[in-house]
Amino acid sequence: MYNESMYRLGSKRSTIREIFEYAKKRSAEIGAENVFDFSIGNPSVPAPSEVNEAIARLVQETPSVALHGYTSAQGDKEVREKIAANFTRRFGVPLSGDDLYMTCGAAASLTITLKALSVEGDEFIVFAPYFPEYAVFVKNAGAKLTVLPSNENMQPDFEALEKALSPKVKGVLINSPNNPSGVVYTEKTIKRLAKILTEKSGEYGAPIYLISDEPYRELVYDATTKVPCVMAEYENSIVCYSYSKSLSMPGERVGYIAVNPKMEENRAIYAAICGAGRSLGFVCAPALFQRVAAECDGLTADLSVYKRNRDLLYNALQEYGYTCVYPDGAFYLFVKALEEDAAAFCERAKKYELLLVNGADFGAAGWVRVAYCVQTERIEKALPLFKKLAEEYK
Repeated sequence: MYNESMYRLGSKRSTIREIFEYAKKRSAEIGAENVFDFSIGNPSVPAPSEVNEAIARLVQETPSVALHGYTSAQGDKEVREKIAANFTRRFGVPLSGDDLYMTCGAAASLTITLKALSVEGDEFIVFAPYFPEYAVFVKNAGAKLTVLPSNENMQPDFEALEKALSPKVKGVLINSPNNPSGVVYTEKTIKRLAKILTEKSGEYGAPIYLISDEPYRELVYDATTKVPCVMAEYENSIVCYSYSKSLSMPGERVGYIAVNPKMEENRAIYAAICGAGRSLGFVCAPALFQRVAAECDGLTADLSVYKRNRDLLYNALQEYGYTCVYPDGAFYLFVKALEEDAAAFCERAKKYELLLVNGADFGAAGWVRVAYCVQTERIEKALPLFKKLAEEYK
C-alpha cells in the first residue's frame, strides 16, 4: 500500500499548476500568442549579467571535482560567511556563517524550519491571503495551520491575532512582500507584531517564533517602500530566503535559512534545523549555485520591467472598474472578482483566454490573482480583453 495523503497531493496538482498545464494545452491548440497566462510566478526578466559571468568564471577557475562535489550539509562555509557578512552590512544584524543554512529554495527553507520547530500539538498562524503551500508544509511537519484575516489594508488583523494566540502556538508565519497581494508589511506592523509576540512569549514562558518567508524581499518598486528587517525587531525570528525571484533563477533551487543570533537557544535551534534537513533528505543545496548566490547576493534582475508591468496593469484595470490592491512589491496584482463566485469569474475570463487564479486558494474568497511577471507586450494585448470582460458585468 501507499500513503493515501501523499497520493492525494500527487494525483491532483495545485490550482496554479493546473492552470499552467491548461495554458500549455491551449497554446498548442490556438497558438501561444493567443493565450494570456497570468497564473504562475515564473520570473520573466533575465537574470542579471553577473549571474552568467559568475557561472562562467567558477566553471573556468574551479576544479570540476571541487565545483560539483558535496559541500557541508548546511552549505559551503565560505558561501555562508560571505552571505552573512552582506546581510549584516545591509540590515545591521550581526549574522555569522554559523547562523545560516543553505537550502534548495524557499520551499526547502520553510519545510526544514517547520520540521525543526514542530512537536505534536503545535499550531502555526498565517494571515490571509497566504501562499497555499503553507498548508501543505505545516501539515507535513505534524502541526496545525490557523488562518487569520488581514485588515482592509492587507496588514495583519492584530485583534484577531491576540485572540488566537495560546500556549499551543509555536509560531507565526508571514510573507512580505506578499504573495498574492504584493503588499509590504510596514515597519509599524512589524514592530507591533514583535511587541505582541514578546509579551505573549513572556506570558506563556516559551518563545513564539516569527518565521519570515522572504523570496520577494528585493522586489519593491518605489523609493519610499522599505521592507523592514524582521530580525532587527524580534529576537526569536527566522528568515527563509530564496534567490529564485531576485536573481531570476527559480529552477536552480537555492536559498537559505537565517537564525537570529539573539534567539533563545540559538545553537539548539540551528542544530534542529540541521537535523530537519537531514531527516527530509537534503544533503546540501546545489554546490555551484551556492557559490553563484554568494557572488551575486543583493543584486536583482531589471526591476523596472516589473514596475512598468505593475503600473500598466493596475492603472488600466482600475480605469475599467476593477478593484485592485496596490502592490508595493512582488509581481502579483490582487483583483476583486466582478461577481461573488470568483471561480465562475475565472471561468468566464477563459472565454477571452485570460487565465487567472482563484483567490480562494489563498484564503481570500471573491478575489483573483494576476501574475504580471510576463512580457509587457502580453499585458498590452490582454488589456482590451480585460476591458471586454468588465463590460460583461455592466
